Amino acid sequence: MWRVVNPALVCVPTYNERDNLEPIVRAILAADSRVDVLVVDDNSPDGTGALADALARAEPRVQVLHRAQKQGLGRAYLHAFGWALERGYAYVLEMDADFSHDPRHLPTLLDAAEQGADLVLGSRYVAGGGTVNWGRLRKLISRGGSLYARTILGLGVRDLTGGFKCFRRKVLETLDLSAIQSTGYAFQIELTYRTLKAGFTVKEVPITFEDRRVGQSKMSKKIFLEALGMVWKIRFSA
Repeated sequence: MWRVVNPALVCVPTYNERDNLEPIVRAILAADSRVDVLVVDDNSPDGTGALADALARAEPRVQVLHRAQKQGLGRAYLHAFGWALERGYAYVLEMDADFSHDPRHLPTLLDAAEQGADLVLGSRYVAGGGTVNWGRLRKLISRGGSLYARTILGLGVRDLTGGFKCFRRKVLETLDLSAIQSTGYAFQIELTYRTLKAGFTVKEVPITFEDRRVGQSKMSKKIFLEALGMVWKIRFSA
């Protein structure tokens, strides 16, 4: 059994992120001494999983969770949440592997959770937040997607689609994680919606979101359109 020393675990799902993995792990560890890292690899054909194992052998704050196949971002996070709860972490964070989520924001998210927020969202759309290297169309799609979801679900959260988050342990223990329907883009929307419906507090803190430095984005038109439909399912069944 993994012996927990730090109070917080940063979960980093990976699929073909070999070029990004070591730099992002190093940056996370340097950003906040309170966090450990769990790399969740979906059997990447580019060798990401093997590299993750090498990093874990060299650094006691790094662990690896191997999954047999790619099943979507949501399933990777749910698997990671279970791993974190079994090992007693007080705070569980989500973060992308491609530097679109800057590790320098980690202390801000964790501080807000330690001060009492049940779920802390790294938000592009509150004062002080923003995006870098985004075209006008991508900005429109992102803001429009958040507004669409907020309107249908009746929520005041500004950045519903963001994936840079910190949960207090009690949130993940309370939610019925097995009932989560979404696996892709809508997963973040559903998690926040269920957290609010369960009576927990949600706080948005500003972050700057930057396009990935290396590799290709996993987002596609199909994934985005699926998310639009999933919002209605969340509204009437979650």
